[in-house]
Amino acid sequence: MNNRFLRSLQVLNASIDFISLNFIFLVCLYIFRKSNLIGHEQEYLYFGFALSTLWLGTVVSTNIYHEKHILSFESFTKATITAYIYLLLGISIYLFFFRMIALSRLFLSVLFVALPIMLLINRFFYLHIFQYLKSKSALMSKVMVIGYNNLSKKLVSYLEEDGINKEIVGFCEEYENVHELSEYPILSNIGGAMEVCRQHGITEIYSTIAPEHNQNIYKLIQTADDNCIRFKIVPDLGIFMNQKMHIDFLKEIPVMMLRREPLEDISNRLKKRLFDVFLSSLVLIFILSWLIPLIAIILKLESKGPVFFAQPRTGKDKKTFMCLKFRSMRVNSQAHEKQATLNDDRITKVGRFLRKTSLDEFPQFINVFMGQMSIVGPRPHMLKHTDEYSQIIGKYMVRQFLKPGITGWAQVNGFRGETKTVHQMQKRVEYDLWYMENWSIYLDLKMVFLTAYNMIKGEKNAF
Repeated sequence: MNNRFLRSLQVLNASIDFISLNFIFLVCLYIFRKSNLIGHEQEYLYFGFALSTLWLGTVVSTNIYHEKHILSFESFTKATITAYIYLLLGISIYLFFFRMIALSRLFLSVLFVALPIMLLINRFFYLHIFQYLKSKSALMSKVMVIGYNNLSKKLVSYLEEDGINKEIVGFCEEYENVHELSEYPILSNIGGAMEVCRQHGITEIYSTIAPEHNQNIYKLIQTADDNCIRFKIVPDLGIFMNQKMHIDFLKEIPVMMLRREPLEDISNRLKKRLFDVFLSSLVLIFILSWLIPLIAIILKLESKGPVFFAQPRTGKDKKTFMCLKFRSMRVNSQAHEKQATLNDDRITKVGRFLRKTSLDEFPQFINVFMGQMSIVGPRPHMLKHTDEYSQIIGKYMVRQFLKPGITGWAQVNGFRGETKTVHQMQKRVEYDLWYMENWSIYLDLKMVFLTAYNMIKGEKNAF
């Protein structure tokens, strides 16, 4: 991906949205003030500042200018709609807590209608920006590939797919090594590569030939640096692996990893643990302190059995821990082997309510406080399911690199509750691995809010 081109798109769109938002606000303020429809101008200025701040916060939390959105009009529009909903939620909270009763309801209504219209117009304007920037030669990178082989052909096909504003000029290879027609011309042998670069204005060189295999590559690297041409070496690792890798460095030694794990960093683990302790402490003090006695009384009145249901579950590094829940079933011999199903006759009336509202999961905040679980992470499975699925689903056990969570990325994306098929569990594993590779404290916060929203809204898989 041409980073310069991508950054240009991101900065331009973010700037246009921010300027347009403030422009719409000021226009509405001017019209209403001119018509003597509003007073208390100072409160409107405070509101305008809050609006801009909330928009910036929404942009950061939703990441609407991310590469995966910015390069697709449809995805960009969907992300913008999500951002606008978050903005409305933020404004509503601001108006409620700061009691901005002096603000005109008509003014707010007009503003809330004008903002999405403005954002929609900007998205169409974005299409013209996109096409304009693609046509700018100053943003175009001219690429030459050293070597003509299977790896270089695959590289060119990937650059064509993903290399926005990259123009592939051709290959440089020893003529005796070329035995077929190439899609792009063979410009010269490797010794004449720099002369070709000068003739065609090459700005990037990709070499699929390692310097150890051709001594001319060492000289070419130095000459490219002297001529401000970026030189990139593409190692052929296909004989060892055929999946995406991440490379880190231990001083000058490259270390290849199967996946990126932000939580391998001790500072990130500390952030996550502090977040877990803080939130679980609040729940223990302000909710469970009265919820446990209340539910204990109700459960005892309905059926015999303990208040808590403690089940062995698989935790981090495959260590077993006792996962706590409010008992929602009658005491039965299948509790540790069979998942709850729709209309399960083992579930009590009180238990059905607890499961539907997810209140049965609240004792797991005790597990979080004790360090056995996290607020957010892969959901812990029964030992029986861990043994079964680890044999039939690839990378299933990778999810055990993390502490299990009360909620998880799979759950907020609809993969909650009973898993009837292997495909459902496979998708749950995929979401868990995505979370592991993309963790951030902001993602955890987002998932906490989404989980709270789903609890209020109700979920069809909660039974």
